[in-house]
Amino acid sequence: MKNESINISYQLLTADELTVEQQRTMASAREAVKTAYSPYSNYQVGAAILMENGAMVQGNNQENAVYPLGLCAERVALFNMGTLYPNIKPIMMALTVASANKPGFPCGSCRQAMVEFSNRYHCNIPLLIESVNDTFLYFENAGQLLPFTFDQSNLSD
Repeated sequence: MKNESINISYQLLTADELTVEQQRTMASAREAVKTAYSPYSNYQVGAAILMENGAMVQGNNQENAVYPLGLCAERVALFNMGTLYPNIKPIMMALTVASANKPGFPCGSCRQAMVEFSNRYHCNIPLLIESVNDTFLYFENAGQLLPFTFDQSNLSD
């Protein structure tokens, strides 16, 4: 037996260390979280994507009494981006959770969607996640959160 490992690197940043783009994108995610619809879980998530043209695309979680019919903030933002800006690259994505005592990481479906949109736009999508005590986790590529991804290469011979 041979043991293998995968290392995921990220930066732990304070609010003072955020770039102007990161501050702007996080502010937009914080605004988006205010209108999340989460009457069942009471877990409100906001997402924002800064586009290459300077536009900001927001998303927030939208729940349904039939749980599988709801959508996470990340996918709402990504699908919105794909509709509004099909030919403009994303610069970065930011996520925040209302009143959480720990970072809100994307679920597996959202991670897969992030990888798909990275492939669609032919670019990495950096990800900034708000943590606790005014700190942030920064991943240079959202795909780092899903190291064994399923993509178009799995579908062809």
